[in-house]
Amino acid sequence: MAKAVEPRGQCDSRFNAVREAFAENFASRNEFGAAAAAYVDGKLVVDLWGGHVDAAGSRPWERDTIVNVYSITKSIAAICLHRLVDQGKVDVDAPVARYWPEFAQAGKADILVTQILNHRSGLSGIRETLPAETMYDWDRMVHGLEVQEPWWEPGTMHGYHTLTFGWLVGEVVRRVSGKSVGAFWRDEVAEPLGVDFILGLGERDDARVAEMIPGPPLPPGAPDPLAEILANPEGMQAKSFMNPPWDLTETINTIPWRRAEIPAVNGHTNGRALARIFGALARGGELDGFRVLSPAVIDRAIREESHGPDAITVAVSRFGLGFALSSTTYPMGGNPRTFGHAGVGGSITFADPDAKVAVGYVTNKIGASVGQDPRFTALADALYASL
Repeated sequence: MAKAVEPRGQCDSRFNAVREAFAENFASRNEFGAAAAAYVDGKLVVDLWGGHVDAAGSRPWERDTIVNVYSITKSIAAICLHRLVDQGKVDVDAPVARYWPEFAQAGKADILVTQILNHRSGLSGIRETLPAETMYDWDRMVHGLEVQEPWWEPGTMHGYHTLTFGWLVGEVVRRVSGKSVGAFWRDEVAEPLGVDFILGLGERDDARVAEMIPGPPLPPGAPDPLAEILANPEGMQAKSFMNPPWDLTETINTIPWRRAEIPAVNGHTNGRALARIFGALARGGELDGFRVLSPAVIDRAIREESHGPDAITVAVSRFGLGFALSSTTYPMGGNPRTFGHAGVGGSITFADPDAKVAVGYVTNKIGASVGQDPRFTALADALYASL
């Protein structure tokens, strides 16, 4: 029987249903350690955490616990690039090669910045088989993308750039700003906005990182989409997901992973920070006197660019420029203009500009799905019912 967990933190009385749903996640939805937060029109109304950070269940989740949030990191890389757009330093409708000349090799001279943000560049993976340690070698990954031919004619379809998104967007940020994505994010947004989202952890943060814990095994006979993809190791899908090779829990719990900057998948944060970041975006880009992005740049970034069957994930997906958009497959919130990103483990964040609502949810227990994780769905339903 699941152990009852009393949520810690704060929750406005109006949103007690969210606290109850958060507690019920531990009681009946296989939660282990998690944090959830919500902003409504610039005010923090929910800030909860509970459970444990280690598989043994010996250390409680604390207020400042952080955890790997997988592909939510893509939205952070996108925000960095969009800040350069706001500063007049990048034109998203220009060729990537304007900012990164070596990128023009192998028939890529005409690929646009929009196409690396909306997953239409054809660079969903690198064909050359790469050793695992290459994941931590920025220059090697960038060179691999420079010499890689697109898998499909850029712009003709979309396919999730599972790992490559971070190096593609990140190298444009680095070429234009002179800083790595992690440093640019820290200086331009994280510190001024006061949010605890880190790309490239230092030793001082190791003690507060939650351990990622595998989810339950699939039932006998249940479909295993990843196993089917990896059965063709030279295929486009396998190269996107697992080249270089990595593991959702064993790799993530290592020091090399935490120290690296992999702007598609290895950001570390908590629910409060995600809700604050997207809380700013939900109200035109500004919160507490600091502007993350301009309304015009946000409007352009959340315009639908890709929608339909995804060449990599196979599921129907919908993207703007660096943000996932709410869809029937991966619903986010209660309004059609909602945008954000999910992570494969179950973590998710979104901004709803119509309701001026933002949510951040993080977990260290791998869930069975992305975008419709029952733990997050229960929280979001309770939040919207309380508005």
